[in-house]
Amino acid sequence: MKKTALLLVLIISLQSQSQSVFGYWYGYANVKSSGPASNYLVELILQPQKGIVTGVLNYYFKNSFRSLAVKGNYDANGRLLSLYNIPVTYHGSNNNMEIDCMMNLKASLRVAKTGSNLIGTFSSLPEQQYMCKELTFNLAFNEDISKQDSVLKAIREYKEEHQVWTPGIRDTLTTVRIIQRKVVNYYVENLYKQRENVIAKEIPVVSDKVSVDFYDNGEIDGDSISVFFNNQLMAYSQRLSTSSIHFDLLLDTTREVNELTMFADNLGSIPPNTALMIVTDGEKQYEVRLSSSLQKNATLRLRRRKEPGN
Repeated sequence: MKKTALLLVLIISLQSQSQSVFGYWYGYANVKSSGPASNYLVELILQPQKGIVTGVLNYYFKNSFRSLAVKGNYDANGRLLSLYNIPVTYHGSNNNMEIDCMMNLKASLRVAKTGSNLIGTFSSLPEQQYMCKELTFNLAFNEDISKQDSVLKAIREYKEEHQVWTPGIRDTLTTVRIIQRKVVNYYVENLYKQRENVIAKEIPVVSDKVSVDFYDNGEIDGDSISVFFNNQLMAYSQRLSTSSIHFDLLLDTTREVNELTMFADNLGSIPPNTALMIVTDGEKQYEVRLSSSLQKNATLRLRRRKEPGN
């Protein structure tokens, strides 16, 4: 009996030790608020690295998508996961202004016959505790996806284009209006630096703020682009179509020339990647046709000029 009991304890112990947070998780995060608030759709991919936990955190909120490299630690004995300094879009942000809350993630691993879950909270740093509400989340483990080599490769290289879970039309609304702010995608940023920036056209602008619309130039063939403004990524993986991808750009007035660059995510079914860009500067409007490849980026230069009499 003693041997049987000892063997049973050993088996349970080994099973407990075999449970891990490493792999692919997905689910929802909710704002702890008495008022109405939107859900965050969350995707988390984790792997061990030299005593710490690293990975990629993707989330959708309202009309924006963000993809971030994350790191922290995991206590296997207590099954506790901690990830630190994660920028989370403030739940009260609107389309005209988005604010980041710097938050830490704390979660416990719960294992059952029906599946594994990470249950925990995003909590703001002390200096933002009165503005940024706590988020609670429940993420489910997907064993099949966690075994895929492509996902592990995506974690190692932070290639967010390998995202494997995408919300459907019922989960989130698609928008083509892009808010001007720097976004993070290590994969696109690294490729952007490796390609040559070619000046497609230079136009004079008077206003401090211009609007820019991108359309597919010709037959809709699946072209997808990322957009940089003064070498900072503003949007990525945007599909070109007959509906515009719209930007309201506040120019950097300390620069004589601002640069807007189109990066080709792919070449569509009819290479190269082409787009019609319409720039509106006050009452003036300019049409610019851009063409990008996997070796070259197309750049529009916006040169500031003074209005007559100034």
